[in-house]
Amino acid sequence: MKIALMDSGIGLLAAAATMRRLRPDADLVLSSDPDGMPWGPRTPADLTERALGVARAAAAQRPDALIVACNTASVHALPTLRAELEPVIPVIGTVPAIKPAAAVGGRVAIWATPATTGSSYQRGLIRDFAAGVRVTEVPCPGLADAVEAADETAVAAAVAAAAALTPADVTDVVLGCTHYELVEEAIRAALNERTGSDAFTFHGSAEPVALQALRRIGARPEPDLPATGTLTVLLSGREGALLPAAFGYAEGRLLAGGELSAEGYVPSASR
Repeated sequence: MKIALMDSGIGLLAAAATMRRLRPDADLVLSSDPDGMPWGPRTPADLTERALGVARAAAAQRPDALIVACNTASVHALPTLRAELEPVIPVIGTVPAIKPAAAVGGRVAIWATPATTGSSYQRGLIRDFAAGVRVTEVPCPGLADAVEAADETAVAAAVAAAAALTPADVTDVVLGCTHYELVEEAIRAALNERTGSDAFTFHGSAEPVALQALRRIGARPEPDLPATGTLTVLLSGREGALLPAAFGYAEGRLLAGGELSAEGYVPSASR
């Protein structure tokens, strides 16, 4: 079984690490676009063209499914990607987890990029799935870029600014950008300081999209299988290796061949 994931940068790490945990036997293809990132400021047409190039590079590896592990690309390029690749390769998009967050009936905050915050796309999701629920859209300028660079100082500053805009009585936080899931603990700490409590729930997309990909190909989670899966990294179409910033996150280190235990990360050579 081979699963490909695509994004402009390292936002795909969270979904890829989740897939590795769910199916240690799966061969993974990580296709990103360091030559063309960030995608956010691009026009929809330009972004779609870049996304197509990244998807075609992944498709050349003949995966059983392709996960578009990027909210922005899913908004603008998903129909085009599906038109080109399906039905041969199922294409799974990433949607902010507004529906499950709103189903709880609490106070919801949606952390997203400035371009997504207030967009007709996000407002449509709120209208369709969170009618009658108290929802606050929280723009997070600079956070995705800081995560991409693994810049802890910049991450802390961006997270603090977004936390200050988050209602103190928040119960559910939607992480509306795949990059944000890589710094969930930093976000949790900032919101804990802001609210004086950790009684809130995060809603990310990594596990839902990984599970959906398995369903689309008729597979199921089998986390106890031997860890025989391989890793292929494509950088703007060129085969390469994980970029240094990826090793700033547990997910990147896990994909590189280590594992997570109660004591933390254990390199493969130490197992």
